[in-house]
Amino acid sequence: MRRTDGTSPFLRDLRSLQVVVFHPNDQDGQEITRQLQRIGCQVKAFWPPQERLTPEADLVILAVRPEVLSIDLPWIDSEERPPVIAVVTYENPTIVEAVLRLRCNGTLASPVRSFGLLTSIVVARQFATELREKSKLARRLEHRLAGIRRLTKAKAILVQTRGITEEQAYEIIREQAMSKRTTTEEIANAIINANDILAYQPKSESLPKLTAIPGRRG
Repeated sequence: MRRTDGTSPFLRDLRSLQVVVFHPNDQDGQEITRQLQRIGCQVKAFWPPQERLTPEADLVILAVRPEVLSIDLPWIDSEERPPVIAVVTYENPTIVEAVLRLRCNGTLASPVRSFGLLTSIVVARQFATELREKSKLARRLEHRLAGIRRLTKAKAILVQTRGITEEQAYEIIREQAMSKRTTTEEIANAIINANDILAYQPKSESLPKLTAIPGRRG
């Protein structure tokens, strides 16, 4: 039986990572670039941070400084963005709040040392991956719950309009879905939409008031 070494995939693919470094070309910026290249990563360095991020980026290392707070970074709010590691020079409430707002997946303290970057990369990537998977699961569960609610509403409409049981209503929806080769959710949506149309009552337009014609006196 073949045994695996148990190495995390986040460690195995380090040499294939494409890393974008948003950091001034100072001592910290140069040290980060050297360490990444020593690991084997492909590095692209910019300053100031760019509003657009290359789609092939696997990781972003971002210097969180006061001047960054005024820069609009649309890619930060994207669900498909790569993990972000913040390089923190100042530890004050403003910077800490910025790190939270940027939803960083890890931090590096300045001055950057030769120890810690590798661990930060692996942990940040694993954390970001787990968070993305949980978000996808939450969306699937929300979609499923919404479908159950609409199916329940459609059954209630059939029960009320046809005078049948809830089980019979579900059988009607299921048979319609099978005959039309679609889902019970789509049939439920159609029933709800049709019921909304039939129940719609337009607001009557205001009519001019009629005044009584005075009768003739003899």
